[in-house]
Amino acid sequence: MAMGDVHQLQLWWRRRWGTERRATVAWVFAALFIVLFLAAGSRLGDTALGGTGILARSSSDPALVDLTLVRDAEEKGAVCLDGSPPGYHLQKGFGSGADSWLVHLEGGGWCSSLESCSLRKSTPVGSSHHMERQVPFVGILSNIPSQNPDFHNWNKVKVRYCDGASYSGEGESETQDGTKLFFRGQRIWKAIMGELLQKGLANAKQALLTGCSAGGLATFIHCDEFRELLPKEITVKCFADAGFFLNELKLAMVDCIYSTTCLAMSNIKDISGKNYIQSFYSNVVHLQDVGRKFPDCISRMEPSQAAPELFSWSIMYLYSQCFFAEEIIKNVKTPLFILNPAYDSWQIQNIFVPASSDPQQSWQRCKLNIHNCDSNQIKSLQGFRYALLNALSEFKKNNNGGMFINSCFVHCQTIYNFTWHSSNSPRVNNKTLAEAVGDWYFGRAKVQEIDCAYPCNPTCHHLNLMQPYRM
Repeated sequence: MAMGDVHQLQLWWRRRWGTERRATVAWVFAALFIVLFLAAGSRLGDTALGGTGILARSSSDPALVDLTLVRDAEEKGAVCLDGSPPGYHLQKGFGSGADSWLVHLEGGGWCSSLESCSLRKSTPVGSSHHMERQVPFVGILSNIPSQNPDFHNWNKVKVRYCDGASYSGEGESETQDGTKLFFRGQRIWKAIMGELLQKGLANAKQALLTGCSAGGLATFIHCDEFRELLPKEITVKCFADAGFFLNELKLAMVDCIYSTTCLAMSNIKDISGKNYIQSFYSNVVHLQDVGRKFPDCISRMEPSQAAPELFSWSIMYLYSQCFFAEEIIKNVKTPLFILNPAYDSWQIQNIFVPASSDPQQSWQRCKLNIHNCDSNQIKSLQGFRYALLNALSEFKKNNNGGMFINSCFVHCQTIYNFTWHSSNSPRVNNKTLAEAVGDWYFGRAKVQEIDCAYPCNPTCHHLNLMQPYRM
């Protein structure tokens, strides 16, 4: 089994099973599936992204990097949900990259209740006891120049995710079924950064904080903190992959400009009228006491300043607004790059069309493969794209910011070689993601790439969740 295949399996599993409100049996089945799948030595190819599903081993197979557990984690109070020490994988830089650092924050959804957080204790996103002791470094973490031209020889770190609140919780311990749960994401962040500073990060000449999905949201949250850890004279920037989650309340409030967009916006309100992600984030913020991370945002969230729909909501519900990247970036001073697909597969499944809002499953085939969407569903998805671009309209004016919005049906794109940088990678204006990010980071060009609407871009690798793996 190729090393990159294991990594893709992890991503598929988290996407399919790491979301909120799954039954316990589904979690047990998912864990059993993983064990049997790996034990059988089955190969997970790129079938889910429109490929053949066959990835042969070669001299360019990714490096395997060992897991390091945080020292004295319990004394620092920096522990995973189950109380185990958090961890990270560090690959040392070399040559001209010996003093450059790239820190990647792993994603994996969130947990918003004692029950769902307790379920995570038996998974890698809740306990280091279940984390792989080695992981392949691919995509933006690759040390192969042809796969990662600008960052291949940097010191690269993959921070493992095990707190369930984008490395930002600071709540009290809770008990579920007689065992304790620990909400210590902020302490995990501090403890791991402390160790990395001792291992050379403090002497960095340039640095980049990045992350995917919940780790992408964490990149927004911790960006300025990361900047403050390092000398003022060096270049420090942040790059979030698929971390710009849309607030469906705002989706429904976007002004209609074109008739098709009007239809799409009304469809969004009909499909997601329960404000699922807003309520979900509210529970995360309340359970893990995330609100204290956003004092500037919270000061803006007075009822008189909020939307009329917010008047009757609790103060914690207001605080959940501050967990959305659209609000977080208003206070971020460090240069940011935002990568998001216009048709984010996770968001379409869980925010735009959550299962509870589609009881007849009329969207089921469309949610699993964008090629299965009918004309009316495509119109609604164009409205979703418009809502994303509208939410980014102010950020687009930021001269220090970068942006890459392609029209692919996918979620994270930096953690695969074939979406990050390869001969058949997705391109916008003939640039791969790696080229665009490198141009922005090193100041070679201003990068604000916005793709045309689906299905115009033939270079996209569209996720096909109807065939997520191939045995």
